[in-house]
Amino acid sequence: PFLVGTPVAGPSPFGQVAGAVGAVAPFFSDIRLKDDIQLVGKSPSGINIYNFKYKGDNKQYQGVMAHQVPQASEVHANGYLYVDYSKIDVDFKEI
Repeated sequence: PFLVGTPVAGPSPFGQVAGAVGAVAPFFSDIRLKDDIQLVGKSPSGINIYNFKYKGDNKQYQGVMAHQVPQASEVHANGYLYVDYSKIDVDFKEI
């Protein structure tokens, strides 16, 4: 399956899979890749929604923490969790 990397550029561990701008799910959503995490709400089904930045990226995004949505998360070969947002009622977006 086609995997979409985080929208992180530069020295990120995902430089090789980054850059799929405008693509759909899945996205790397491992908490170990994020900074400035703030809980901002809940989805209709009760999933926590967060604002955050990826380490090494100054842009702010909104989405979930992969470890909190095991029904939509898988471990990539690189050891980080990614989320298939098509399986949950939360959208991943840049804010």
